[in-house]
Amino acid sequence: MTLKEAETTKTVRQPIDEHDQHASRHGKAPKLERFFEAMVKADASDLHFKAGTPPHMRRNAILVKTSEPELDGDEILEMAYEIMTDKQRAYFEQHGTIDLAHELEGSDRFRLNIFRQRGDVSIAVRRVTRRIPEFEELHLPPVVGKIAERQQGLVLLAGPSGCGKSTTIASMLEHINRTRPCHIVTIEDPIEYIYEDKKALVSQRAVGIDVESFDTAMKYLMREDPDVVLSGGRRDHETFQAALRASETGHLVFGTVHASSAGQTITRILDLFPKDSRDFIRQSLAYNLQAIICQKLLPSVADDIERIPAVEILITNPSVRQLIEEERESELIDVIRSHERDGMLSFAKSLLELVQKDYVDPKVAYSIAPNPDELRMMLKGISSSHSGFLGH
Repeated sequence: MTLKEAETTKTVRQPIDEHDQHASRHGKAPKLERFFEAMVKADASDLHFKAGTPPHMRRNAILVKTSEPELDGDEILEMAYEIMTDKQRAYFEQHGTIDLAHELEGSDRFRLNIFRQRGDVSIAVRRVTRRIPEFEELHLPPVVGKIAERQQGLVLLAGPSGCGKSTTIASMLEHINRTRPCHIVTIEDPIEYIYEDKKALVSQRAVGIDVESFDTAMKYLMREDPDVVLSGGRRDHETFQAALRASETGHLVFGTVHASSAGQTITRILDLFPKDSRDFIRQSLAYNLQAIICQKLLPSVADDIERIPAVEILITNPSVRQLIEEERESELIDVIRSHERDGMLSFAKSLLELVQKDYVDPKVAYSIAPNPDELRMMLKGISSSHSGFLGH
């Protein structure tokens, strides 16, 4: 899973021509590349440089101090200047912040935000990996692959920051990339994974680097002849309405929502819109929504797994459409429970399976279960069946 989904700080951004970036201003590899190589080796997601303290790396969502010596502001500034062009240096000196991208040859890509704080220069680095895990590696149910094979409509990933939404979407897009000849266009802030063209052609647009804004990217989206679209990062009614329009016109669209359940996802989307337009949006959702996948990322007790997702999966059918149209989204959980044979999955059933397979401690499962009593009864049912078997 993603180590952490970072919320992007809104800063002034300079469009970057990456062809202008050069390996070093002095004919040798930039010093920062040594740290980038260490990030790859440590499988770290983020790296931070701040004057007066050793560099810090983030692994498994935890920020830890490295064994490197402390750096002062001048040393950090020198490293930053090594990967800047003259134009980028001038921009940084004027604005005090700049976004850059740097790529290790044959390896990962790194997104840097270089900024001033308390009179010194700091650098925040996000690693953008090329290795996209498959569904089995992420311990996602097989139905996720079936959802990715839909030809059109809206697929939403819901959950809090850091729950693995971006990684699940990346895995679904990579499944499409491997199996379907089509054009995938992603609009991201920031880019989380790098795709290499396989059966599909993949175009990735980073807001602030490749395109000025989400509004601009969505405005020109249809001119780029997409089949599959990812609108990732910004959640407002203009962006969401554009995503809905794309799903209505025969495209498969992926998006994310900060919500804890399928029912709450519908509510959160409607809350983005003025009251006088919600009926229209509700109708559009009823007919264009394909699925909602909600995730919660849990610590695992298995030796070879650090974190594992509990998921709730809603797949649109006539019952789901009717409930959305009739403003009864609070009852969607009942449809999920009654259609498990169709691939739907409740959080309770997902947690039950994780505990049953010894992936998650029961106490952890109870702590995040929407209805702990329901889960407790389900677990007792398992215990009873086991003891009955042993009794014979």
